[in-house]
Amino acid sequence: MEAWLSQFVSALLGALALPQVGLVAVFIVAFISATLLPLGSEPAVFLVVKADPGMFWPAIAVATVGNTLGGVVSWWMGYGAERAVEAVKQQAPAHSRAMRWLQRFGPKACLLSWLPVVGDPLCVVAGWLKLPFWPCVGYMAVGKFLRFLFYTAALLWLVPESWLS
Repeated sequence: MEAWLSQFVSALLGALALPQVGLVAVFIVAFISATLLPLGSEPAVFLVVKADPGMFWPAIAVATVGNTLGGVVSWWMGYGAERAVEAVKQQAPAHSRAMRWLQRFGPKACLLSWLPVVGDPLCVVAGWLKLPFWPCVGYMAVGKFLRFLFYTAALLWLVPESWLS
């Protein structure tokens, strides 16, 4: 089993080292993972960078763009959902507190769009509340860029080379 896993990881690293494959894969995974679908994009970024360390900044940039565009899709989903659901005012008090918190901080709250579990719905709710589009996109991009930068650098530092060979 261990030999098979090692061969699989080596083949995957080889494929992801090709810029035309690796960066496209990073973009697609980052885009999809920023919607409400449960998918993590950090492993794809890490594998591309591990396969070719010279791809560190291009992979971070492509992941940031893909993830931000996915957040934009979530914002628009929330914007459209607001029209379909008017019953939000009759929700539980905790829900009302969260809505007031988001309204209080405005687009700056989108800095937290990088957080697991709550980040993607945060973009949806920002659209629902019709928070200003471009400031939300800007704050999303900053938060997502810092996440990819931190996670990829940390994984490169923490994951021993022996695990990938």
